Amino acid sequence: MSSVTNEIRASATHIYHGDVICQEQAKLMLTEMGLPNGLLTLEDIEEVGYVKDTGFVWLRQKKPNKTKNGKIGKLSSNATEVTAFIERFKIKKLTGVKSKELLMWIPISEVTVDNPPTGKITFKSNYGFCKSYPVSAFETDDVKKDARGGDVTTHAEVKEVCASVIVHK
Repeated sequence: MSSVTNEIRASATHIYHGDVICQEQAKLMLTEMGLPNGLLTLEDIEEVGYVKDTGFVWLRQKKPNKTKNGKIGKLSSNATEVTAFIERFKIKKLTGVKSKELLMWIPISEVTVDNPPTGKITFKSNYGFCKSYPVSAFETDDVKKDARGGDVTTHAEVKEVCASVIVHK
């Protein structure tokens, strides 16, 4: 069952539908908040929503997926729905994301990029697990922005698909 209620949808500042626009908007949202653009590795995204007043964001994909980050050699798992509260350099109350450590899947509840920048990103769980990696391990080439707030560069595709954006309010 979805944790995103009709009330939350009604209060959303932005809701996007379709994989192409959702992928671009998710990456742009991450970079605008000073987070690496490859942090979330979702596939076949159906919906991305954002409530600006609270920072609540949700991403819904067709089916759960597992991916391996080749730069750090870690396996991660994403549920069909990922929710969080996002703010500058931080994701809090994250749900739907797990990391494999040894033989166990550990739910990740918080992600923080060091500010002032040290080049490190830290992942925390509610179980006391905490691990840091280089920010560069989670950056991709399609959207670029440094964690200190540098300029964003995007594909021209974004302009073409913005017609499918639904804006509330």
